Amino acid sequence: MRTAEQITDVVTFHGEGPVWSLDWGGLRFVDMLAGGVLTLRDDGEVDRITVGKVAAMVRPRASGGYVVATEDGVALADDVTSAPSRSIRLTDREGERMNEGGAAPDGSLYVGSMAWDGSPDGGRLYRVMPDGGTRVVLDPVSVSNGLGFSPDHTLAYYADSGPGRIDVLDVDGGELRERRPFVTVAEEDGVPDGLVVDTQGTVWVAINGGGQVRRYSPDGELLDVLEVPVPGVTACTLGGPSLTDLFVTTSREGDDTPGAGALYATAVDVPGLPVLPFAG
Repeated sequence: MRTAEQITDVVTFHGEGPVWSLDWGGLRFVDMLAGGVLTLRDDGEVDRITVGKVAAMVRPRASGGYVVATEDGVALADDVTSAPSRSIRLTDREGERMNEGGAAPDGSLYVGSMAWDGSPDGGRLYRVMPDGGTRVVLDPVSVSNGLGFSPDHTLAYYADSGPGRIDVLDVDGGELRERRPFVTVAEEDGVPDGLVVDTQGTVWVAINGGGQVRRYSPDGELLDVLEVPVPGVTACTLGGPSLTDLFVTTSREGDDTPGAGALYATAVDVPGLPVLPFAG
């Protein structure tokens, strides 16, 4: 069992959604409830772009710039250093906010949501097409969280933190079908949060409240556990020059543990997959 190393100061209130992309210079992540998109610099400091009340997740755009999930939808920036200039609304429902998601192999974007108060069945999973069209994919969900795709793009792994479960779905022409349980995390261990898939098709998932990142085989077997010295472990990604650095975001929401809200990292043996960009 290994322990992740703290590599930044406390830089977020609720860190989430780390993503590695050379298009924007390396690692980006969000300070979700402060509306910040953060970039890790080579000196360990971070640069911040404020995009509004909420910054739920961020992905590169195939045409340049980035897309960020906001409180009620997504916002698009045309270059990596500027604030977004236009937006797409996904919900008008009171008490709902975006929470996590990711780009799909076909270039569409999946964005999940949750109720502000965390109430069960208060969220949805939305799909945003490259042309800006939107629709609801899953309804209801409780706390929509990590989403990742297998190396051959035939499977999607999806975490709903409410029931404490990661599901697997078939990918059929960009559509997600046949949702079924993959791994359930015992309530006393924490809840599954953000996740990432590596080149072997294994799934790394943050266990929020448990101070861990767990690695599962494509059959759902627990292969490895990475300890993180704070309980609020929110998300993870694989990055670095060889995609073998596992970066982990944390939260200090409701937690005064020293180091909560910092970024953590460790080296792993199996590289990650290049990030999928949004084609819109």
